[in-house]
Amino acid sequence: MPTINETCEFSAPSERAAAGIFITDLDGTLLRSDRSIAEPVLFCLRRLGELGIARVIATGRSLFSFNTVAAELPVDFVIFSTGAGVADHPHGKILRSVSMETGDVRQAFEALRALELDFMVQRPIPDSHVFGYVVSNSSNPDFERRIALYSRFAFPWDGDIERFGPATQLVAIVPPSRAQEALASVRRKLASLTVIQTTSPLDGQSTWIEIFPAGVSKSATAQWLASKLGASRHKALSVGNDFNDLDLLEWARTRFVVANAPPELTRRFPVVASNNDDGVAEAIAMWLKVQGAGHTDLV
Repeated sequence: MPTINETCEFSAPSERAAAGIFITDLDGTLLRSDRSIAEPVLFCLRRLGELGIARVIATGRSLFSFNTVAAELPVDFVIFSTGAGVADHPHGKILRSVSMETGDVRQAFEALRALELDFMVQRPIPDSHVFGYVVSNSSNPDFERRIALYSRFAFPWDGDIERFGPATQLVAIVPPSRAQEALASVRRKLASLTVIQTTSPLDGQSTWIEIFPAGVSKSATAQWLASKLGASRHKALSVGNDFNDLDLLEWARTRFVVANAPPELTRRFPVVASNNDDGVAEAIAMWLKVQGAGHTDLV
């Protein structure tokens, strides 16, 4: 069973129930390819705040990683680690966190070792940017790149699960040639856990297989947050660009993917402009127009 920690003090961005809830992915959706945010997008985010609509980012990044790009971003909450945690913004107070107990960590560890995958095991929130890693293959550039990127926080792991303790998640990094086979095998072996597919934010080609306790996802945390804010999923807008956004896109009544999303998603959901062409601003403007709350000069 997962361990769930929730704060007893939860404050909405305003005293009234939120008029709606807007949730967007970060990398490849809200952020442009150069990691900047376009002014039209910022303008629309500010407009949502004026209308009493809760503004939420849902990202696969840890809170530590999110804070490296957050700056003065006009949002109210961040769902991080693909739903394992949620914090208010800009204060960074963690409102909810979920971790894997050692039994689930052991089960996932044994499955990934048996499949000879390269993977990381991440410490519980708030230290989920710290991880031990297990190497099974002689060459895996994307895996090696992530270790180098987090060199201050990464360490070779010997598999001593009792000493390591609980974890936020395990992440296997798989080259494109082996991705679908590995993903199917992990899902088959770990059917009792949540297994989420993500395209690597580093090389844009490798697949990251993220493993969480059962029930952890962007949509599950979005539902928890919406309930706390008094907002209905029927007054929700979600925008995404990758497979780890799939459940969030299915959860919200109104949903869009940006044009740079994989074909499997652009065929399934309404499409707005790419992340480099203000797609999030377009989605917000269309949503507000339908809701009768916006202006045609938003973008």
